[in-house]
Amino acid sequence: MKKVIVLGATGGTGTAIVEELLNRGITTIAFGRSLTKLNQLKQKLGNSELLTLHVGNAFDDRSIYEASKDADVIFQCVAVPYEEMEKSQLTLGKAVMTAADKLGKKIVFVDGIYPYGRATKKFVDEEHTKNPHTKKGKIKLELEKLILSDQFKKAMPLIARLPDYYGPSSNLNSYLGMTLLNISKGKLSSYIGSLNIPREYIYLPDAAKMIVELAGNSRAYRQNWNIPGNIITGRMFVHLAKVASGTNKSVISLNKTIIRMIGWFSPVMREMVEMSYLTETPVYLDGNKYNQQIGPIIQTPFEIGIPRTIQALKEI
Repeated sequence: MKKVIVLGATGGTGTAIVEELLNRGITTIAFGRSLTKLNQLKQKLGNSELLTLHVGNAFDDRSIYEASKDADVIFQCVAVPYEEMEKSQLTLGKAVMTAADKLGKKIVFVDGIYPYGRATKKFVDEEHTKNPHTKKGKIKLELEKLILSDQFKKAMPLIARLPDYYGPSSNLNSYLGMTLLNISKGKLSSYIGSLNIPREYIYLPDAAKMIVELAGNSRAYRQNWNIPGNIITGRMFVHLAKVASGTNKSVISLNKTIIRMIGWFSPVMREMVEMSYLTETPVYLDGNKYNQQIGPIIQTPFEIGIPRTIQALKEI
């Protein structure tokens, strides 16, 4: 890869991937809706000469087409908010794939674990039956079918699936985003789900490294890939975050009933209710395929990743 474009460059995964690409000396186009946010990103990353900015609309295939003409690979990191997923997710997917197909480009979709539905074994590999029982899971499965369908003959897509994430660039809409931000500021905070159930989280810089490795391997395309993280209880995660922040303010566990009540006033929380099963019976990703075909799984210990994240959030 000599030149790439990152759609949704100012989001959590997009920012991490842009930073990793620049660290590897790869010329990168940061694509987003807001010039202000794009300029902030460029400044944050040291005003690298390798980084150019492009304001555009990821729901418009013509906008993506014009921005991506000179790129070797397109990274699709635009995240659709929960409350907009039903009406917008497939529209976005079709626009991005249409542009990639017209250009005959390689395209990396960064997505989550929702299509797997409930796990039928402890660690879920890429061959796990996809039988989602939630509205969002079904939409995400339709997105996968669209991406890998025969209607796009020239595009070469791959899907990289991440568990919940955290890291210096993680946004406030992630499961841990507001939790960590409030802890970093020494404020009362909340944690979605039980503090006692082990969950899987990936440190975003690790995810970015592994996704970029995938993108550079021509054999990785037209497939699904799991990008696993580490497993930890919410209690230990919160403990490490509080120690890093130097605070002892309480962190309140939000169960499904409480989330449903908050949802009366918050559209985002209302849409989160159906995904609460992931906080009760978590899905853990099997990374054997990646490890065997691409390279070693990168797993920064929580004792290192969490303090780095807290420090970054303190500076916001």
